[in-house]
Amino acid sequence: MAEEQEKDYFWFYIGALILVVVVGVLFFKSREMSSVPYKAYEETKAEVEKQVESARR
Repeated sequence: MAEEQEKDYFWFYIGALILVVVVGVLFFKSREMSSVPYKAYEETKAEVEKQVESARR
């Protein structure tokens, strides 16, 4: 009986850990993007895409 109770907590901890990791990733991703001005990000992205395209030829 004690083993079944322990097993239930094991999956609860695994689920909580997954939830914390997902929330942490989303939180830090939003902070990372807010520190970079959107226009500068788009310009840099376009520049990188040009360089990648020219490297493929």
